[in-house]
Amino acid sequence: MPLVAVENLTFGYTAHPVLTDVSLTVDSGEYVGMIGPNGSGKSTLLQLILGLHTPDEGTVRLFGQPAREFVDRERVGYVAQDVTENTKEMPITVEEVVLMGRFPRAGFGRITDTDRDQARKALETVGIDDLADRRITTLSGGQRQRAYIARVLAGEADLLVLDEPTVGVDAESVAAFFDLLGELNEAGLTVLLVEHDIGAVLEYTDRVLCLNRTIYFDGPPAEFADSDVLERAYGASIHRGSEVTLS
Repeated sequence: MPLVAVENLTFGYTAHPVLTDVSLTVDSGEYVGMIGPNGSGKSTLLQLILGLHTPDEGTVRLFGQPAREFVDRERVGYVAQDVTENTKEMPITVEEVVLMGRFPRAGFGRITDTDRDQARKALETVGIDDLADRRITTLSGGQRQRAYIARVLAGEADLLVLDEPTVGVDAESVAAFFDLLGELNEAGLTVLLVEHDIGAVLEYTDRVLCLNRTIYFDGPPAEFADSDVLERAYGASIHRGSEVTLS
């Protein structure tokens, strides 16, 4: 059973569809990178997969259940594009952020020693256990992203969904960040991310989805690199160099 199953999906906020006839599956253990020009519907597709919108046509399933009715939310970890912006005013520590991942399992905020152990292990896994007592507001962009991934790991999620996770992260931290995602994937975590850096997707992921309102490509990075999909999906923007990052 796929963790994610999208079939003949069409969706729009108005009369004009943002997504048209989109079909895809994500199986357990995959590492999938989704790319596409600005306004292509990538973030909207993630929101539909997470059950935040109702499709106009077609179906979206999470772990075999309709996404809008899916109740085992601890199985899915989501790191939003603006997560670092949302934490700038949060007067809490890194460990407290990570412990939030245990709330669905702990119930009513009754945090136990087991929950704290899971949080500490998660912090060690992402390499920031030494920052546990720091305020989340004092961390760099890359460190905050690691903290939020640690929150997902503490919750023992099966699927990690990320929307533009490297926005605002310096180049050196980006490489380390993708190395971390690769290690987590090798350890069994399924990863689905939207990313503007095409070069990073081709280098680090196992499968590329190219979206511009519909799916233009779904397959291995090497096949994508040898195809003309980039120009067909992005159009003239690839010549301007304003929307495509290849390195």
